[in-house]
Amino acid sequence: FTTKQCGSGLGLSTSYPIIKNHGGKIQVQSTIGEGTTFSIYLVGLPDYHIDSEPIETKQATGAGRILIMDDEDIVRRAACKMLKRLGYECEFAEEGRIAIEKYKQAHIKGQPFDAVIMDLTIPDGMGGLDTIKELRKIDRQVRAIVTSGYSNDPILANFRQHGFVGFIEKPFHIEMISNVLRRALKRS
Repeated sequence: FTTKQCGSGLGLSTSYPIIKNHGGKIQVQSTIGEGTTFSIYLVGLPDYHIDSEPIETKQATGAGRILIMDDEDIVRRAACKMLKRLGYECEFAEEGRIAIEKYKQAHIKGQPFDAVIMDLTIPDGMGGLDTIKELRKIDRQVRAIVTSGYSNDPILANFRQHGFVGFIEKPFHIEMISNVLRRALKRS
């Protein structure tokens, strides 16, 4: 929860039904001037077992260089791990200005990125919408894929109108990345 314009998070209207649908509950305790505590209780499953055998999935492998722009380190690392498993090379950028500089340098060196996967919202930096505008000045053919956990954002419904060639909803998994990248890289 935040009162700031550029804040991020799930929000109570999204969190509550998720918790409720999983048999859980949420409690709130707030004291003016001190803060608020949200306690989330979920049902434990003592007999739950995760199979150690990998699940067979349909993943399109590929090759190429991918730039990942996300403000969360764990998201960048997870995405890169998935990309490497699919056969791609990857580099990171924490926000738009860094992504633009890395993209520009790779372009100058003749080792361009084949695609950019970028978060739409970067609370303390340049997000995907501003970044795509600058990347298109460097390379009109940039293949940028936008990601977001906010699926109701109007930009996502019309991502092509904003210069993106694909959209991956967070949290994403390897099949999503595989399929969206395969389609994006087919485009010229």
